[in-house]
Amino acid sequence: MIWAKRLVWSLLAGLMGIAAWLWLTMLSPWFYERPEELPDIKQRTHQVFVYGTLRYWPIRWIVMGTSGSPEPARLEGFERQGLDLAARADSHVDGLLLTVSPRALARLDRYERLGVRYERVTQTLADGSTAWVYVRLPEVSLLDSAPAQGIALVPYDTLPVTAQRLVALPTT
Repeated sequence: MIWAKRLVWSLLAGLMGIAAWLWLTMLSPWFYERPEELPDIKQRTHQVFVYGTLRYWPIRWIVMGTSGSPEPARLEGFERQGLDLAARADSHVDGLLLTVSPRALARLDRYERLGVRYERVTQTLADGSTAWVYVRLPEVSLLDSAPAQGIALVPYDTLPVTAQRLVALPTT
């Protein structure tokens, strides 16, 4: 009988841990601040093409609070590479087309860490409609252009705006 109590308590603790992690990463006001340079979301319905975790309805419900009325969709000229899309003329990516409110789009932006991890761009789908697509931002490293013998510094002005926020320059 004692093992059953321990099992129940372990399961409850695990479920609470998962719920806390989901809330912190997808809904909490912490750990993400929308970059100021991003434009405001227009107050209209939006079409969003999703190709990763957002294809699964439980994730959509947790992230957006709605299903988004999913319809099968295809993005031509791209292929999936892990969590990202890469241009490739002879390929396509199957996913879902979601219809979302401005509030749901803001929640998607938060989930995708818009301006930090992803950018939202307009793409034309195979059926001719247009939709927002989240595309991963390139990762910036000062060592990317470093020669084998040393380190080459990248000029601050050449960094993307999102990387500039991460670099603290001394003020004089």
